[in-house]
Amino acid sequence: MQLRYNYRLYPDSAQRQSLAQAFGCARVVWNDCLRDRRQARAAGLPYVTSAELSRKRITEAKRTEERGWLADVSAVVLQQSLRDLDAAFKNFFDSANGKPKGRKVGPPGFKSRKDARQSIRLTTNAFVVRGNGTIYLAKIGNVKIRWSRALPAPATSLSVVMDACGRYFASFVVETEPDILPTVESEVGIDLGLTTFAVLSDGTKISSPRFLRRAEKKLKRLQRELSRKVKGSRNRAKARIKLARQHARVADQRRDWHHKASTQIIRDNQAVYAEDLAVSALGRTRLAKSVHDAGWAQFVGMLEYKAVRHGRYFGKIGRFEPTSQVCSDCGIKDGPKPLHVREWTCQECGAVHDRDENASKNTLAAGRADRLNASQSVEKTGTAVPAPRDEAGSLPDGRPAAAGTPGLPARGHVNRGS
Repeated sequence: MQLRYNYRLYPDSAQRQSLAQAFGCARVVWNDCLRDRRQARAAGLPYVTSAELSRKRITEAKRTEERGWLADVSAVVLQQSLRDLDAAFKNFFDSANGKPKGRKVGPPGFKSRKDARQSIRLTTNAFVVRGNGTIYLAKIGNVKIRWSRALPAPATSLSVVMDACGRYFASFVVETEPDILPTVESEVGIDLGLTTFAVLSDGTKISSPRFLRRAEKKLKRLQRELSRKVKGSRNRAKARIKLARQHARVADQRRDWHHKASTQIIRDNQAVYAEDLAVSALGRTRLAKSVHDAGWAQFVGMLEYKAVRHGRYFGKIGRFEPTSQVCSDCGIKDGPKPLHVREWTCQECGAVHDRDENASKNTLAAGRADRLNASQSVEKTGTAVPAPRDEAGSLPDGRPAAAGTPGLPARGHVNRGS
């Protein structure tokens, strides 16, 4: 299976200039090729192939006075920008044909030098991992990198990313084998919320950290300082970076907390069930700020891929399942209840329920039922069955690779899941 590992880069001033030039050249190739395809479609001409775009917008463009500076960066950067554009068009066409389920994918758009995130992608022939705490990037040089953990296998590709606050990251894609955990007997259902982030069916409650709310006072002050600066001035650029750094700090704290919580849940339970929440719809309500602060979608995504990686089972129940309306003891549907009702008594059996605990128990029961129904119907319908506990995830291709990162001392245990 493929995993992505991110590390912090520390380029010097000359290397930052070279990276900025590489970002710009990749952006120009993307925009030129996208413009050609849009113009061909508007004129009723056939779809412009990648080979034709590569010859016209990269090879021949380097010989012109207008685009001669494209030769100053690695050709791999330019070719991978075109490959990324091809992938964006493929995703758009597949979505239009209804192949992937879920939200529709829009057509690719033009990139701007003012975008908050700039990136380039390199293949294995354009970067080398050194043993002295650096990584060589083609036509950029040896860039200092901080190895926070070892790579489990040689990387197949590398993306160099600059975020909104000017930080640089190296994002490696590696082929690795699933890390199957020992089998346990416990299974758990999860009810996600705002006041309490998650309530598990075993009674465990995880409090909401509310990182955005805690940093809101400082964010408001930095936003006021930014709004008072003259547009286009250097002071405004400095204020923008200060604000972006604070937002990045909040996002990093939330992501780190999600990783730790999701890893603990996956390690402790053989099967995990959660509700398929409509986060995008909830993000348009009066609770939008709290919903985005909780980061449910990111957390559920972590549970899903970690379950595949560690040989666990993860299932989603339907978003319209009445988990808050059904008594988990007798199964009687007791009707809808407003959000301010946190505890209620079943009119049938008299059981007193905590709203969130009852919902998590119903989530566990519904997830088990869906899993059982899928397993029983596979021979009759021929539909896909959720992978067994000991076979969850995609199988590796078997290609041998030497694990580890040059120059990084060996450790007894490397936590690759967070």
